[in-house]
Amino acid sequence: MKLVIANWKMNPRSAEDVKKYFAVFNRKKRVDTGITTVFCPPNLFVDSVVKYTKNNRKVFVGLQNIFWEEEGSHTGETGILMAKNSGAKFLIVGHSERRAHGETNQEVAQKVKAGLSNGFHVVLCVGESKRDNSGAYLRFIEKQLFESLDRVKKTDVKKLVIAYEPVWAIGVGKKPPATHDIAQTCMYIKKLLYKLYGKKIAEATSILYGGSTDAENVKNIIYEGSVDGVLVGRSSLNPHEFSEMITAVAKK
Repeated sequence: MKLVIANWKMNPRSAEDVKKYFAVFNRKKRVDTGITTVFCPPNLFVDSVVKYTKNNRKVFVGLQNIFWEEEGSHTGETGILMAKNSGAKFLIVGHSERRAHGETNQEVAQKVKAGLSNGFHVVLCVGESKRDNSGAYLRFIEKQLFESLDRVKKTDVKKLVIAYEPVWAIGVGKKPPATHDIAQTCMYIKKLLYKLYGKKIAEATSILYGGSTDAENVKNIIYEGSVDGVLVGRSSLNPHEFSEMITAVAKK
C-alpha cells in the first residue's frame, strides 16, 4: 500500500475554499491501485474535509497536531479525546515546523503515545536540518527517533508511520535529495526501528518522504527512493497537481 498525505499547514483561508478544492479534486479521475490519500487541514476545517471525503473509502482525514491530555486548562490546544471524536484517523506528530518553534522530543513522545493509544495512525516526522559528510545527521535522526518513541511499547506500534523530512530540502526553490540518498536514509531508519522493536515491526512500518515533492518527481522519489509514500506540503494545496501526484504514484 502506498500512502500520500497532504499537509495543508495554515491553509486555506475559509470553508468555502475547502468546498472549491474538493469540487475539483472529487471530479478528477485517478487510477485506483490501492493508494491511500490523507488530507490534514487546520483544525477549523476538519469537519468540512470529513464531509467532502466521506464517500471515498480510500481518502481519510488527519490532524496536524494534538495535545496529549484528555482535558484541562490548556488554552488553544486540541485534546486527544477532541481529536478522537473529530472524524480524523491520522495524526502528524513532530513536524519540523513545530520542532522549529520549540517542540521537544519529549513532548513529541507524549503525543505519539497518546495518538497510538487512541487508535490513530500516527505519522512521526524526523529529519536533519543540514547534511554533513561525517554522518552527524544520522546520529541526529537516531536521537530524534529514539527519544520520540521513548514512551511507545512494542505492542503499540502497529499504526506507526515514520516520515523522513530533511529540513534543508523543504521550501520554495529547494530540491529533494538524490533518490539513492533518500533510500539509504530510510534504510537507516528501518535499522533503528529494528533495534527498538525487532525485524517484523521494522519491516511492517511504513516510511514516507517529505520535502519539495511535486507531480514531476514523486514517482521517482517513491520507487527509486524505496519509500512507502510521501508527505506533501505546498503541492497538495492545488487540487489539480495533487491529483496528478496520486496518478503518478499509481503508475508504476
